[in-house]
Amino acid sequence: MKRVVFRSKWLPYALLAPQIAITLVFFFWPALRAIEGSFFVEDAFGFAREFVAFENYVRLFNDAGYLRSFRTTLFFGLGVTALAMSIALVLAVAANRVLQAALTYRTFIIWPYAVAPALAGVIWFFLMNPSLGIVAYWLDLAGYEWNHYQNGNQALLMVTIAAAWKQISYNFLFFLAGLQSIPKSMLEAAAIDRAGPWRRFWTITFPLLSPTTFFLLVINLVYAFFDTFSLIHATTEGGPGNATSILVLRVYQTGFVGQDYGSSAAQSVILMALVIALTVVQFRYVERRVNY
Repeated sequence: MKRVVFRSKWLPYALLAPQIAITLVFFFWPALRAIEGSFFVEDAFGFAREFVAFENYVRLFNDAGYLRSFRTTLFFGLGVTALAMSIALVLAVAANRVLQAALTYRTFIIWPYAVAPALAGVIWFFLMNPSLGIVAYWLDLAGYEWNHYQNGNQALLMVTIAAAWKQISYNFLFFLAGLQSIPKSMLEAAAIDRAGPWRRFWTITFPLLSPTTFFLLVINLVYAFFDTFSLIHATTEGGPGNATSILVLRVYQTGFVGQDYGSSAAQSVILMALVIALTVVQFRYVERRVNY
C-alpha cells in the first residue's frame, strides 16, 4: 500500500486554512463580541455605549421571568432529547429487520428531516389546533380538553413534540447505521444460548450502540437549546404567559425586539456557558459508560 507524503510542509495548513477561517469568523469572533457586549449598555442605534461591568448579569439573575426560562429550557431540552432518541431507536430497530417494503419504510421516516423547523412547528400547530386540529379532536373524543392558546403546559408539550418529530429522522439514520454495523454472528450466538430478544438487545445491541447514543445525546441537546428558535417563534412566540419562552428566544426578544443589546449579549453568553457545561458533564460522566 502506497503512503501519500506531502513534499511541502505548508500544504496541510493551506488545506485547513479555509475551515479555520470560517470557524474564526463565524464562531469565535461573534462569541468574543458577545462577551464584550455583555459588559456594556448601548443605545438603540449603537452610536454610544457605557461600561457597566456585571450589571447586565445581575439584572438577569434578579429577573424572575428569566430564571423561569431556565427551567423551561431544561424541561424542553430534556424532553425533546428523550422523545426524539427513544422513538428513533424503536424505529431503527424495526427498520433493521428484514421486512417487506423496507426501503419505502426507511424513506418515509427520513423525509421529515427535510422539513424546515418553522414549518414543522406550524404543521403541529394546526394538528393540535383546538378548533380545527385532528389531534385535538381525538383528544376531545378521549375526554381531554386541549387548548394550547390558554394552557401553558399544553403549549410547551406541543412545541416539544414538534421539535422531537423534526429530529427523529436524524437520529434514525445514525441508529440504523449503528445497528447495521453490529456483527450478526454475535446476536446469532446469543440466540443459540437461548437469550430472548429483550436480553439480546440490552446485553449486546444497546451497549454496542453506546458511541452512537452518546454522540446523539450531545447533538440533540445542542439542537434543543439553539436550533428550535424558529419553531417556537413561528408557533407560540414564547406564550402563553412565557410558558414556551426558552433562553434562545429571550435572546432574540431582548435584543431585536426590546433593543437592549447589552442584556441580550449577556443572555447569549449565559446560554453558551450552559451548553458548554452540559457538554462537559456529558463527556466527564456519561462517556464513561460508552464502549468504543
